[in-house]
Amino acid sequence: MVNTHRGEIEAVLDGKTYRLCLTLGALAELEHAFGEDDMLAVAERFEAGRIAAADAIRMIGAGLRGAGYEIGDEAVGAMRAPGGAAGFVDIVARLLAATFTAARDGSLPEHMEPTGPLDIEAA
Repeated sequence: MVNTHRGEIEAVLDGKTYRLCLTLGALAELEHAFGEDDMLAVAERFEAGRIAAADAIRMIGAGLRGAGYEIGDEAVGAMRAPGGAAGFVDIVARLLAATFTAARDGSLPEHMEPTGPLDIEAA
């Protein structure tokens, strides 16, 4: 069972339910991977509603590792999610909301809500 007060979410990947959490270490990993200066810049990177496939892999991988799984990004890239690409975008959106929303109610703050359809860019 996930603990929303810790910023945890559940996601189904390859038919198995996993817990994901962007711990401070996971956020530092993402800062480095994305070349950002701070953790809020990582969140702001996705504000425009666009996400590259490689970004989703890194984000989901960091969330899995933050929750204690030893899963590399290459393995994450080979996983499947219900709903296909849209399912991966949903996981990333829920993970960001759980990490950066004070209320932990699963919704993004108004300034982070997508303004249009999400584009999936190939890595």
